[in-house]
Amino acid sequence: MQQDRFGNSFSEGLAYARGKILTSTADDIIKLKVAWQHIRSRRNKLGVDEVFLLGGLERNLQLNDIDLSLMDDEISAALFTDEIKALGLDHLGGQREKHDIFVFNRLTSALLTAADVIINDGDTVIGVSPTYSHPSVIRAVEHSRGKFTDTAGVGGFHAAVERLNKAHVVFLTRLSVSYEILPENDIKEILKTARALGAKIIVDDAGGARVGPACFNQPKMLEYDVDIGATGLDKYGTTGPRLGLLGGDKTLVSKIRARAFEMGVEARQLLYPAVSQSLKNYKPEKVRERVLLTKEVGQELKLFLGGNRVVETPVIVQIMADDILEIALERSGLNHAPCVPYEATAGLAMIMLRDHGIVSVHFAGLPPGTAALMIKFLKPETLERFGGPKKLAQSINSSLDTLANALKTKGTLKHLLLSDIE
Repeated sequence: MQQDRFGNSFSEGLAYARGKILTSTADDIIKLKVAWQHIRSRRNKLGVDEVFLLGGLERNLQLNDIDLSLMDDEISAALFTDEIKALGLDHLGGQREKHDIFVFNRLTSALLTAADVIINDGDTVIGVSPTYSHPSVIRAVEHSRGKFTDTAGVGGFHAAVERLNKAHVVFLTRLSVSYEILPENDIKEILKTARALGAKIIVDDAGGARVGPACFNQPKMLEYDVDIGATGLDKYGTTGPRLGLLGGDKTLVSKIRARAFEMGVEARQLLYPAVSQSLKNYKPEKVRERVLLTKEVGQELKLFLGGNRVVETPVIVQIMADDILEIALERSGLNHAPCVPYEATAGLAMIMLRDHGIVSVHFAGLPPGTAALMIKFLKPETLERFGGPKKLAQSINSSLDTLANALKTKGTLKHLLLSDIE
């Protein structure tokens, strides 16, 4: 069992340890409600411009010159289904004669439903990514009663294949939760090996569907030899809403679509006009622009925290949860950690929101896929309105000071995360 730097064992299905404050997803939801209170408070007291969505995600509804009478499940489905199919296939690199697409209410439900259709009870499933599979992948396999083995990189994948000597399904993630990417040659080698085993291939291409082609000149998802894959429409160049776009083999998509309607996890068709607009407006250069801006914030953060505590991947910067807790302990003068690293990150994110109006990506997942504080794919207009890269770095640093003070008094962090509601 993996452990963090403080000796805490990772919780099942997560890449970090839960503590005595945020013990479960139910606690994470309470934490989210506290965050919502801070958002409401800032908007009411300071104005709508004092909340800054700096999580790198766009989960809004952007509609230009749209007739609101079209916002109806039946009308939108009739008018936009074919258009979305064409746009979705182009976005994912699919071929009309071979592939199809379907829009889910979330990326998570797309992966869950695909797994439900493709994975049989007892199937051997190998997950492969640069570091570790997202919890949504693990839960999808568990739901389908597959036997899951997670691996990191092509070497880890081959080691698992040699040990297991079989794989019914391979669940590939090219851009991991940690935002490292599988090189194209490694992806091709993994896919070749999977096919030799007779395995079906599902791709969790949450951000990879755009980051891979835009930043690393990789093929689009369906240009690879895969069966099914899915991405989110709230990520890195697309503008929301928070929906999941699934694509792949026509026959499989047909089965997955049917199961989605049976389970009630399809996207509401009245949102199709926004899906169409999001796909039409996507430009690869938007992704590259946001990566460069994120790197600027990273350089400013290094001036406060040092280069060893600002971790860079090819596309994002992050402060690891263990480092957040260590920094807070150093600044507080404490010798004993009163919480686990994940709770320290949660406290930092809450302070950033309460005191500076920064909505970070920490609040996007329930539970989050990582315990790190991630800075990624920042929207230029929002960052400029906040005050630029230097001010963001300063705000994170001052929030670390506030976190350090909170750790000094028993119960303060718990109150901050679960009870700090007017």
